[in-house]
Amino acid sequence: MAEFGERNGREAEELDGTQSRDVLEPVCGTGDPTVTVPRGLRCSNPERRKKLVLHVDLNNTILVSDSVIAQGTIAALEHFLSTVTWGRMSKGKWEWLSDSPSLHPPCDGAVSYHSHFGRTAGFSSNVGRRFRGILEEHLNLLRWPEGTKGDKELSVKGEGGHLYHWILPSFFQLLTDLVLEGQEFAIVFRSFGNDLPRVLSAVSRALTEGAHPLFPDLPQLKLSVNMTTGKIRCSRKGIVLSRAEEHLSSRDGERGLYQYFSSAKGLGGFQDHFDWWSSNGSSIRGGKPLWVDPFDQHVQHIFIDDNIRQDDEHTIIQPKPGGADTRTACTSELYDITLVQTDLLKAISQQNYFTQRVHICLENYERNLQQGAG
Repeated sequence: MAEFGERNGREAEELDGTQSRDVLEPVCGTGDPTVTVPRGLRCSNPERRKKLVLHVDLNNTILVSDSVIAQGTIAALEHFLSTVTWGRMSKGKWEWLSDSPSLHPPCDGAVSYHSHFGRTAGFSSNVGRRFRGILEEHLNLLRWPEGTKGDKELSVKGEGGHLYHWILPSFFQLLTDLVLEGQEFAIVFRSFGNDLPRVLSAVSRALTEGAHPLFPDLPQLKLSVNMTTGKIRCSRKGIVLSRAEEHLSSRDGERGLYQYFSSAKGLGGFQDHFDWWSSNGSSIRGGKPLWVDPFDQHVQHIFIDDNIRQDDEHTIIQPKPGGADTRTACTSELYDITLVQTDLLKAISQQNYFTQRVHICLENYERNLQQGAG
């Protein structure tokens, strides 16, 4: 793990000085000698690891947009900034307590601008103008490669007419890194919105046709995509999961749902139940269900979502017991073990961001297992 963390997911140059991106070598750990990658990208630790099942939100996690409220690239980034900039009311006026965004408040008594005032159109052009430079910097980083023709699925035209990445490059880097590390994994997209079919189609094209200009070698990863979207619906009677001919219910036992997701392969996705979350005060009680067993030595589930909060009254994931422990854990117990709160700005600016967050969860999970065994 440490070596991959030090490499930060970047491509390592061959020690022989060739620095060639064109020579291909087999990937270790896949069991398929036909899976090849650019020379210099090698696994240094081929030992068998536990399987990873990554549940990945879409809007403001790997997409800088929000189909639920029809936000485009700029508006979505403006909104995110308002959720990670902090201040307080003082003598009837808003007082800023930090000049840089952060996921957590910089001091006691600080609240995010959004939590106090709600959605604010044109945030960085008005009250949040001190953060305008940060907005423009990250919009520039999101720009589709200059001189490259736009792609109908992988690029999107923003409010200003510029072309932007629709799916963050850091997500495709994550897929690449996990394969190169010999990590067995599955990706389950989990979204309240209606973007799943388009995301699955765009990811499939990138993985099968090499359609992404920054990742033309993705087809060599040999990853499959299930194009059939599923649904997860919640009620007082329980949770029902459906996809094509598959139907499961929590009334038949939570363990079955845990095992279902633990057996996932390739990439696929489910639309979660927004109305249920909203009707439960946007709290953990109505959150996207995540079945977890923090003592499973063979499978680790990780949910990556920008709306994860350590305040259970304002969070988006509901951890459900998937093992012998029937107690529902609170968010703070599983934070950076099975729950990752997306820092959208870092996901834009650091191409290895998701890889790093997964590595942190792996290390913390392993520490949790050792403590449980002790």
